[in-house]
Amino acid sequence: MTENKLDNKKIIGAWTTYDLANSVYNLVITATIFPIYYNAITTVKDADGNIINNTVQLFGISFKNTALYDYAIAFAYLIVSLIIPVLSGIADYGGNKKSFMKFFCYMGSISCIAMYFFTKDNLGLGIFLAITACMGFSGSLVFYNAYLPEIASPEKQDKVSAMGFAKGYWGSAILLIVNLVMVMKPEMFGFENSGAATRFAFITVGIWWMGFAQIPFYYLPNGEKKNKHIIDGKILSKGYKELANVFAQLKQHKNLIRFLPAFFIYSMGVQTVMLVANHFGANEIKMKQAELITTILILQFVAMIGAYLFSYTSKKLGNIRTLQIATIIWSLVCIGTYMFVHTSNDFYIVAAFVGLVMGGIQSLSRSTYSKMLPETEDHASYFSFYDVCEKLSIVIGMAIFGFINENSNSMRTPVLALIIFFIAGFLLLIRVNSKHEAA
Repeated sequence: MTENKLDNKKIIGAWTTYDLANSVYNLVITATIFPIYYNAITTVKDADGNIINNTVQLFGISFKNTALYDYAIAFAYLIVSLIIPVLSGIADYGGNKKSFMKFFCYMGSISCIAMYFFTKDNLGLGIFLAITACMGFSGSLVFYNAYLPEIASPEKQDKVSAMGFAKGYWGSAILLIVNLVMVMKPEMFGFENSGAATRFAFITVGIWWMGFAQIPFYYLPNGEKKNKHIIDGKILSKGYKELANVFAQLKQHKNLIRFLPAFFIYSMGVQTVMLVANHFGANEIKMKQAELITTILILQFVAMIGAYLFSYTSKKLGNIRTLQIATIIWSLVCIGTYMFVHTSNDFYIVAAFVGLVMGGIQSLSRSTYSKMLPETEDHASYFSFYDVCEKLSIVIGMAIFGFINENSNSMRTPVLALIIFFIAGFLLLIRVNSKHEAA
C-alpha cells in the first residue's frame, strides 16, 4: 500500500480514477440512455408516432411519466442531503470514510446492473433502482471529495480536481459511444432488438463503475480513528456530535460561510441547466434523439477542456475571480439561449459554451472549497456541508424551473429566469475574500 503523502502521483492518479468510474452513471443513466429507455416503455404511441398516453400508475396514483422520474430523482437527492451529514460525522469519528465510499459505490453500481430487469411490467422496480443508483452516486461523492485536501497540497488542488473531472468526462463518453453503437446496431452484438441492448448497457455501467473503483479503493489511505477504543452502539449520537463540532468550527471561518451560499445559489443554475438541457432541445427546438446525443457528447468533450482551462485561469486571476467570470459567462449563455437559439446548430454552439463553463465551474468549486478548509481531520464532515448545498440546489433549482415552466407557454421563460441564480451567485462571490487562506 502506498503511503499517505501529499502530492503522491500514484495516490492522485488513483483518486482521479474514481471520477472515471462513477461519471458513467451521470452520463448514461442520468442524461442519455436510461431516460430514453424509460420514456419509451412508459409512453404509448400510435402508428404515426403520436403520443396516446404518457401517464403511469404507481401506488394507485397517476403521474405524468417524466414527472414521476423527476420526483424520484429529487427524492433521492433529498434523502442523501438528510443522511450524509450524519454519516460523514460517523466516518470522521471512526476514521472509515473509505468504507462509506465503498458502500455507496456498490449501492449505485449494483442498482445500475439490476436495471437490466426493469421492463414496462415492473415500473416500481425501475423507479426504486433509479433512486438507489442516484443515492449511491451522490453519497459516494461526499467521501470521495473529502480526500482532496488529504492527497494534494493547496497549490495543486485546482489541477488535481480538474484532472478528476476531465478523466470522468472522456471516460464516460467512451462508454456512451460503445453503448450507443450497441443500441443502434444490436444485431452486431447478438441482441434481439434495441431494448435488449439498452438493458445490457445498464449492466456495462455498473461493471465499469464498480471495476474502475477498485483502483482508488486499493490506493487511497484509510483514515485514523479519533477514538482508539471500539466504536460502540452510540455511534449515531457520536456522528451527530462530530457534525455539531464541525458546524461550530465552520461558523468561525468567514470565507467558508460566505462561499457556501454563493456556491449554493449558482449551483441551482448550473445543475438545472445540466438536467433540463435535453428537455429544452427536444421540446423547444424539436431536436431528434441523435441530435440530442450529439449535444451531450459536445458537452462532455468541451467540459474536459473547460476543467483544465479554468484551472489555468485560476493560477493567473485567483479562484474567486475566476468563478465570478464563470457566473457571468453562464448568465450570457442563458440570455443567448433565450434570444438566439432556434435551430439544432444554434443549440450545438450553446452546448459548447455550456460545456466549457460546466467543467470549469464544477472543478474549480470543489478545489476552492477544499483550499478554504482549516487544518482538520474532519474532511468528510466539512465536505458534507458542500455536498448538501449542491444536492439541495438541484432539488430547489428543478422545483423553481418546473413551476415557472408549468405556468409558461415556452421553456424559454424559465431559462431566462435562471440568470437570477448566476447574478446572485456573482454578487455573493464578491463577499468572499480572494485569498483562500483568509478566515
